[in-house]
Formats: sequence, structure tokens, C-alpha cells
Amino acid sequence: MSKSLLLLCLVLCALVLISCAKSESTTNREAAPAASPKTSPAATTATTGTSTAAEKIGVPECDAYIAAYEACIRDKVPAAGRATYESTFATLRKQWHDAAANPQTKAGLAAGCKAATDAARTAMKSYNCNF
Repeated sequence: MSKSLLLLCLVLCALVLISCAKSESTTNREAAPAASPKTSPAATTATTGTSTAAEKIGVPECDAYIAAYEACIRDKVPAAGRATYESTFATLRKQWHDAAANPQTKAGLAAGCKAATDAARTAMKSYNCNF
């Protein structure tokens, strides 16, 4: 049982790292976008804040990771790469939410979220995010 949970956590971490690598290479190629549609910071905060509050995992390590990662995406990632991070992160959040709903897998989520936090700390260093 714990081997399958560890494997799930490693796959999730790999997903996050792969999405980070793809966005960074895309962002580096696009030196400076000429013009992008502006979204008010309040609207972005309201949207992200609502989804975070509605989708708490119930595992403190996971909830802390989600809050820090969403803040990083919202505040530090350039708009050109933000969509990729958000879609990948939505998948990860759903998987963690589903795993937390199962009592057998919920116990191992803390370790997986802690590993994801460590991985994100390295992967998102270029954006000066705090985890």
C-alpha cells in the first residue's frame, strides 16, 4: 500500500517538475510580449482565492503547498506562462483532493506534499517564490 502511495507522490512531483520545465523554456523564448490582455489583480485574486478556499485538501502540508504555489503563480509567474502552470496545478490539486477522500491514501499525502514543496522550491526558484 505504501509503495503505491509513494509511487503516486513521485508521479505527481514529476508532473509538477515537467510543467515547470515546459513553461520556463516557453517563457525564455518569448523575450517580451508586445501586449497582453490585462486582468485586474483583484479579479485574479478573487478567482484564485475562491478556488483555494473551496478545495482545501484537509492535510496541512498539502493546504500550505497549495496556498504557496497559487500565490507564486498569481504573483510571480509572467502572464505568458501562467496558464500552463494553472492547468497542471489544477490536475494535481484534483488528484490530491481525491486521494484525501480515501482514508487509506490520505495518511501518506503529508509526505507527498512535503516532497512536492521541496521540488517546487527548487523548480520555482527562478521566479523568487517562497515555499
